[in-house]
Amino acid sequence: MGRRGGAPWALEVAVLVTSAFLAGVCGDEFSILRSPQSVVFRNGSWPIPGERIPDVAALSMGFSVEEDLSWPGLAVGDLFHRPRATVLVIVKGVDQLMLPVKGISYPIENAVPISLDSVANAIHTLFSEETPVVLQLAPSEERVYMVGKANSVFEDLSVTLRQLRNRLFQDNSILSSLPLNSLSRNNEVDLLFLSELQVLHDIASLLSRHKHLAKDHSPDLYALELAGLEEVGKRYGEDSQQFKDASQILVDSLQKFADEMFNLYSGNAVVEVVAVKAFNSPLMRKTRSILQSSEGTADNPYNLAYQYNYNYSVIFNIILWMMIGLALAVIVISYNLWNMDPGYDSIIYRMTNQKIRMD
Repeated sequence: MGRRGGAPWALEVAVLVTSAFLAGVCGDEFSILRSPQSVVFRNGSWPIPGERIPDVAALSMGFSVEEDLSWPGLAVGDLFHRPRATVLVIVKGVDQLMLPVKGISYPIENAVPISLDSVANAIHTLFSEETPVVLQLAPSEERVYMVGKANSVFEDLSVTLRQLRNRLFQDNSILSSLPLNSLSRNNEVDLLFLSELQVLHDIASLLSRHKHLAKDHSPDLYALELAGLEEVGKRYGEDSQQFKDASQILVDSLQKFADEMFNLYSGNAVVEVVAVKAFNSPLMRKTRSILQSSEGTADNPYNLAYQYNYNYSVIFNIILWMMIGLALAVIVISYNLWNMDPGYDSIIYRMTNQKIRMD
C-alpha cells in the first residue's frame, strides 16, 4: 500500500522538477503583440530556437529561408496578402514581460544574439527600386542602420546618447506625460531607459508624417534593441521598486507603440517582442560524416561538396518545366504537321491550286 501511495507523489515531484528545468532552459520569451489576419500564429507553448527568429520574420513577410522551419507556431496563412511591415523589439535584461493577454508568447531556446540583416538584405534586393523603409537601431550602443526612405523619414531621429538626452528635455518629450513613479530624471541610468522610450514615441510620430510610405507595395522592417531596463536592473536590483516601475512603464510603452505602428499600416503589420535575460554565445557544431571520402585536392583537402545556393531549387524547377513544355510543344506540332492534309490545311497548296486554275 505504501508503494502505491508513493507513486503519484514521485510522479508529481518529477513533473515539478521537469517544469522547473524547462523554465530555466526556456526562460526567455518571444511574443506577438499585433499581427494581421494574413499571418497566423497558433496558440501554444512550442519553444522557438533563438537563431530561427529571423526566419520567422522572413517567412511571415513571404520570403524564403535557406533551411526549412518545422516550428508549428507559424501557420501558412494567406500567401497573396503579406504584411507591409515587420517590427521586432528586443528587450534585454528581463526574461518575461507582463504583456496583455491578447498577445501570443512562446519560450525561446538558446537565446543567441538576433540579427535581421538577412531579412533587410532580401528587402533591399527585391525592392531596391521602390526604396522601402528599413531601420535597425540600438540607442544604448549608438548603432543605427537605415536603408531606403528611412534616411529621409527618420532624418530628425535622435541616435546618439547626447542627442537622446537633449531630446528628453525638450517641451514635447515623454517626460511631460509619462508617470515616472520611483524613477528619477536626474539619474543617468534612468535617463537612458527613458530615452529609449522616447525613441519608440519618435519613430511612430515621424512615420505618421509620411503615411503614404505605409501604403506602398514594398515591405518595411524595423528592428530595435532596448537595453535600458537591463541597466536599471544592474543599478537598483531586480527586486527594487525602480525596476518594477520601469518594467510596467516599458510594457505600457511597447503596447502603445505596437498599436500605433499597427494602425499606421492599416492593420497590416506584425509587431514582435523578444524578452531575453542575457544572450548566449552562438552554438557552433563542427562535425564530419563517417561516410566522407578521404580523397581530396589541394584546394579542397577534406573533399567537401560545394555549397548550394538557396535559389538552386527555384532555378532547377524553372528550367525543368520549361524544357518539359518545349518538348510537349515540339511533339504536338510534329504530330499536327504529320497528319496535315496538304490540299485542305495548307495555305501554300491552296494558293498554288488557285494560281494553276487561273493560268
